[in-house]
Amino acid sequence: MDAATQKPRVFAYFSLFTSFSTLLCCALPSLLVLFGLGATVASVLSEAPWLVSLSRHKGWVFIVGALIAANFVYVYRVAPSLRQNLETCAIGDSPCASADRVSRAVLWISTAIYCVGFFTAYMLEPLLVRFG
Repeated sequence: MDAATQKPRVFAYFSLFTSFSTLLCCALPSLLVLFGLGATVASVLSEAPWLVSLSRHKGWVFIVGALIAANFVYVYRVAPSLRQNLETCAIGDSPCASADRVSRAVLWISTAIYCVGFFTAYMLEPLLVRFG
């Protein structure tokens, strides 16, 4: 495999990793609390107290949204043009198609969970105060 075909695959796995890490690190605790699983979050925080410092610096943590936005650009604009120009995947290539589907699914799932976490972190409190 030459370097021209290796580079797009490295970017694809990097985008999948950033989406998945955002899913686990930043937004999952907010989603669990939203579903009423606060005790689960409390037990996780007692086992991993370093997660509390993430909540103190939530502005920096939610910058990960820029990575998700960059991932959308990569998945929907850059990767198709790379595949077409470099002919890395043949049309109907099963491993490429399944990796593409998994990458897009993880991207959309992490975006949804990120939005729930962002809403919980920044918008829920002002709404609760306003509508009391």
